[in-house]
This record gives sequence, C-alpha cells and structure tokens, in this order.
Amino acid sequence: MQFAHPHILWLLLLLVPMAIWYILKQRNAVPALSISTTSPFARMPRTWKQYLRHVLFVLRLCAVACLIVVLARPQLRNKWSTSSTEGTDIIIALDISTSMYARDFSPNRFEAAKIVAAQFVQGRENDNIGLVIFAGESLTGLPMTGDRAALLNYISNLSIGDLEDGTAIGEGIITAVNRLRDGKAKSKSIILLTDGTNNRGLATPGEAARVAAELGIKIYSIGVGTNGMAEVPVRYDYAGRLVYEMQKVEINEDALRDVASVTGGKYFRAVDNSSLSEVFAEIDALEKTKLDVKNFSHTEDNYMMWAWLAFAFFALELLLRYVYLRPIP
Repeated sequence: MQFAHPHILWLLLLLVPMAIWYILKQRNAVPALSISTTSPFARMPRTWKQYLRHVLFVLRLCAVACLIVVLARPQLRNKWSTSSTEGTDIIIALDISTSMYARDFSPNRFEAAKIVAAQFVQGRENDNIGLVIFAGESLTGLPMTGDRAALLNYISNLSIGDLEDGTAIGEGIITAVNRLRDGKAKSKSIILLTDGTNNRGLATPGEAARVAAELGIKIYSIGVGTNGMAEVPVRYDYAGRLVYEMQKVEINEDALRDVASVTGGKYFRAVDNSSLSEVFAEIDALEKTKLDVKNFSHTEDNYMMWAWLAFAFFALELLLRYVYLRPIP
C-alpha cells in the first residue's frame, strides 16, 4: 500500500500533545460538591464507569487518526514493471479467397482456420502477433500487438469477401514481411495459410520468400485441403448463394515447400480439422528469444476502510458519552 499524500501523515504527531493535554487536565481536575459531610461516600466502590470515561478520549484519538489517514489517500500499490521473458514476432498470413469456403473441413476451411488461429493466439501470451489477410490482393488486418483481446476480436469478425477474389500468395508474404521488418525480437516468423495456387499479384511466392530470407524471417507454410475431391464453391446463384461442386483439390505444394525451405522454415499439409490443429501445435514450438515486457498494474484508492473506522470510533464515543456515561446536570 502507498499514499498519494504521505506528508499528511505527519499530522499524526498531533496526537501526542493531545494525549499530554488530556493527562494534565485529568490531574488538575478538582471536583466540587456542596454537602455537609462526605462520610456516606467514603466506602463506595469504584465502578467501571470511572475507568470507561477515559475510553472516550481514546476513541476520539482513534477517529482523528483515521481521518488523517483518509486525507493521506491510501492506495493499492500499482506501477509499471519491466520483465524479461521468452517471445517472438509472428505474422499470421491468412488466405480469405472464396475457395476457403470449401467443405472438406468442418464447417469449412475458413472457419476451421479461424478457430485454430484464435487458439494459437491465446496460447502465445508473450509474443507480438499481427494478422495479414490476402486474396487477389493483400491487406494488414492488424499490426503486431500484444493485445490478445484485439486480435481475437478481429479474427472472430473476419469474413471472406473483404478483398478482391483470387490468390496472391506472394503479395501476402510481402505485406507480412513489411510488418515484421521493424520488429524488435530476434526470432521473426510468418505463418502462411492458403488452399490454392498463386494466380494474382506482382510478386511471386519465391521472390517474396527470398526477401524474407534476407531479413532473417522464417516462413511456416500450411497447405489447407484434403487429398482428393472436395465440395468447392464455384459460383453464386441468382439469390447470392454459393453453389458447390465436387472438384479435385489442387494446392501448389512445391511452391509452398520452397517458400518454407528458402527461409529456414517448414511446410505442413493439413487435410482436416484435427491435422490443422496439430500443425499449429507444432508451430507453437517455434524458437523464442528474450523480450522486455512492460506490465502495468492499475492504481486504486483504498481509503473507505479508514473512513468507516473513523465513523465507527466517533459514533461509539457519542453513544457512550450520551447514553452510558451521561453527565449529571
């Protein structure tokens, strides 16, 4: 606990002269009563009230002391602290092309990818993580941040159709590289998740991977799609609903494998929800590096207990003074 105004606590020294004044006053007090003789009172025993009257002054001192503490504003100690921890800079590059609606995953590739990405984010508490989305073009969805709530909220609200359709894998990698370029961690990684073949954009996946390799950025590429046939969206009908047809799943695994190999990363193939979760669990074992993490604890006033104590002492003094120790007129 700390105090917002600790210098006010010096006022507690006033309790000392108050106590001395009370003692001297009691010693010099001379009661007077006009009667013919005091013999009837000579053998009267002392009662508890004679001792209890001094408690009134003690209660008054306690009330004053509590009020002084309230004025000093006691607070729960909150502060910034810096600690060294393990962490890395990561960008998740997620394909949001229409083909990600394919139903070889439950309920589809896109929703399955969102679920495992959210679980991955939740488990990496000390990392800086960002999100890049791509289809026929690429876009930074969320720059690298340690704000898990913002990341999870963005992933939850992400939908297909936000970008022009297509699969610009190279552009997605370049955008992710630009986000990682100024990261402070020694370990920088891109988790590239796609279900197709590069067919849009100016940069090829190979060219983008070489740029990443020059900057020491690893790419962990994931090909999403079952082996064989899958229900794939092919067009929209008159009502704007997707029409699905069974088609052969085609993923340019050679390109994705090369992208990972050039950068010192690794290629994975996910054929269903379970294997996709296993892939992210394996990537979760990425190499880590030391990061300086700033932690903030919130400051909160904590004076109510002292205020209630002051009130209780004062109320008890009034109760004793005017009910049990009421002076005789």
